[in-house]
Amino acid sequence: MARGDGIHRTNARNARMKDADISNAQAHNEREKSSYVNQDIVPERTPYNVHLKTPTAGYNEMFEQMRSDGVISTRGLKADAEKFGELIFDVNSAYFFNHGGYEFAKQFYADAYKAAIKIVGGEQYILSAVMHADERNRAMSDALGQDVYHYHLHVIYIPVVEKQILWSKRCKDETLRGTVKETIQQVSMSKKWDSRPALDENGDPILSAKGKPVLKKSYSVLQDDFFRYMHDAGYDDVERGERGSSEEHLTVTQFKVQQEQARLAELTE
Repeated sequence: MARGDGIHRTNARNARMKDADISNAQAHNEREKSSYVNQDIVPERTPYNVHLKTPTAGYNEMFEQMRSDGVISTRGLKADAEKFGELIFDVNSAYFFNHGGYEFAKQFYADAYKAAIKIVGGEQYILSAVMHADERNRAMSDALGQDVYHYHLHVIYIPVVEKQILWSKRCKDETLRGTVKETIQQVSMSKKWDSRPALDENGDPILSAKGKPVLKKSYSVLQDDFFRYMHDAGYDDVERGERGSSEEHLTVTQFKVQQEQARLAELTE
């Protein structure tokens, strides 16, 4: 988040959702509600929202269709499992304002969507990707005397990992036992966001004093990946989001409060 130091930082957040959460996310992202608690949403601006991937049905319906078609597997998945994820990509409002606003934001998030595809593991697992252009930054708008909008990208996806199913010892053909029977795309939020070994500048694992690999938390990896993708895409005037953040575990309300605090910090600068 911005800290009033004049530095624009990439931000990426991963929200984990169960069946009970996804309908509200759909209503918010697709602007299906008749009214919103967030008073900064300007309905007249909603046509300016940009879908980089338009959902073909409701999020739950799409999930079930993919399961039915064998694109994903829910084998071993608990009834109350986190079946959906939402990536929210963001840079402070001043960054887009300083670069001309809407048209620049559209290109930025078109490139961010390419990053999302890589992070998720394939576009086939993305249900919806929409850039919101209808949320007014109240603090900046009041200070500058003109409407300033906070552009950000919502990406709803299904967390999958490739899993090999082996022939068991009970297989009658001894030559098959222990070999790969089939490979499935298993829905698993925890495995998708496992911590990864931290690497040094040479790409080698960093070891602790006891000689064990130092693990990097999944949220930190997400921040690294998003920043690297955007920097490689030519956006070299942004910095990586602040380290040590716990935004992955914030509620939507807490996250929005932090966003507003960051926007106010921009005015201090």
